[in-house]
Amino acid sequence: MINRISTILLLAVFAVSCGNGKKAEQFKALPFPDCAVPGMMTDRQDIAEYVAGHFWDGITDPDRDYPSDSLLVSGVRKADVEQKFADWTSILEMIPFNQAEKAVARLYDRAVACERKDTSSNVFETFTDLSYKYLYDPNSPLRNEDCYNAFVRRLAGYEGISPEMKKKYEYDARMTSLNRTGTVAADFRFADKMGRMHTLHGIKAPLTLLFFSNPGCDACLNIINVLKGEPQISGLIDSGRLAVLNIYIDEDLQGWRDYMPIYPEEWYNGFDPDLIIRTDNLYNVRAIPSLYLLDEEKRVILKDAPENRLFNYLADTARR
Repeated sequence: MINRISTILLLAVFAVSCGNGKKAEQFKALPFPDCAVPGMMTDRQDIAEYVAGHFWDGITDPDRDYPSDSLLVSGVRKADVEQKFADWTSILEMIPFNQAEKAVARLYDRAVACERKDTSSNVFETFTDLSYKYLYDPNSPLRNEDCYNAFVRRLAGYEGISPEMKKKYEYDARMTSLNRTGTVAADFRFADKMGRMHTLHGIKAPLTLLFFSNPGCDACLNIINVLKGEPQISGLIDSGRLAVLNIYIDEDLQGWRDYMPIYPEEWYNGFDPDLIIRTDNLYNVRAIPSLYLLDEEKRVILKDAPENRLFNYLADTARR
């Protein structure tokens, strides 16, 4: 963690802007205005929290007067802003969630302030798009539904969007509110290959991995192979410290049964006989595979976690 913080944070220098109002076609793109860490701040965690919260202050200053168009965001190349957004999401992962949520909310508030000051600015649109792309898109390796919820629930209440987009953002806010980190995961019943009924909350283990998968899914097979083949992680399963619930939530039960030899016998391998996990919106399963890690009381530790984040967490747990 220290090396990552040092790389991303400690080289930050705040670039003071002096707007000159040049047109975009006459304008030479500016460097990204990085956040300066106060000199008296030395603790790595304090630095991470400060930078996460103030990362965007330079570029989201409503009084900043630089061109914004399809290539520039407040005078900075849009590609540079996007790379910085990816860096920022990595910082959010280093800090407590309540601090990450505040950082996301601060970005939203400042982006809206830019929009209200000048509706021709693309600052608000840029950060709305980047928040979805990096924090919520199912294909993003940096996705974080809880952080996206902090952005989208505010976005859903913004008066400057169309009724159609308002409905979309309200739906996203509602779905990202399901099974938030730190809350008890919604219970459901499932049937095993013999037709015996079980419940999620009936599984007794210090940790439970809730693994939404489909037969024939290559990404699912890769996860299965890592869980079986990585000694530290498979050791958690063998010792009983980690239970795996591999759950199928669609309707092709014959295809699921045909795939059964691929699934380890020591796992809980089941299907949703009631087909309620999606239809009742118990879980926001937008893509397969989807991974949730739960504690002994079935509180959510990791929600729809990217694979590498889950594997790293489990490896760290095994070493403790």
